[in-house]
Amino acid sequence: MDANTPIWGLLLAAGRGTRFGRQKHDVELGGTPIWQQSERSLLEGGVDRLVVVGDLEGAVPGGDRRRDSVAAGLSAISDNTGFVLIHDAARPLVTAKLVRTVIDRLLLGDVAGVVPVVPVRDTLKRVVGEFVVETVDRADLVAVQTPQGFDLEALRAAHAVEGGDATDDASMIEAIGGTVAIVDGDPANLKVTYPEDLAVAEALRSGHHD
Repeated sequence: MDANTPIWGLLLAAGRGTRFGRQKHDVELGGTPIWQQSERSLLEGGVDRLVVVGDLEGAVPGGDRRRDSVAAGLSAISDNTGFVLIHDAARPLVTAKLVRTVIDRLLLGDVAGVVPVVPVRDTLKRVVGEFVVETVDRADLVAVQTPQGFDLEALRAAHAVEGGDATDDASMIEAIGGTVAIVDGDPANLKVTYPEDLAVAEALRSGHHD
């Protein structure tokens, strides 16, 4: 890959915030909207050009589904080759260090995608109705975070082929046979999904960013 090829970033701030109770793009953490917290870390971590997707001034309008919002962001990227990081604005505690870790692994050029992961710490059980039917072995399970990094060509191809919705873009890459590598995530890189998560994020915020 040419050293001058930019690293693009897509910052997704288009969710409806159904479980949070309202849209989250203007929710503040430490006096700053959470999407701006993520924007800062992405740029400090090595993203050259950032596209914000959501109901914000100057942003690309999002879609009904997450994959639609990603597709809208991809349409705003002028390059056909290179790399892109996709990050959920609802993870405002992402650090520049984690962004750089994803980029460095992606730049090796041997995989279609890179995702940060953390170990699953709780015991997992499969249930049917109100009954436990199985305890799931967690030895080879991980929880996946964002930002996730991708080869642009591979991600565009995955979106062209896969028609259904997806909780993350790595699953779309996997579906077309692309290789996805993992890097160590950050346990503090939590996702603000419910109102109480914001209180936890506030408690973790001090001194967390690089």
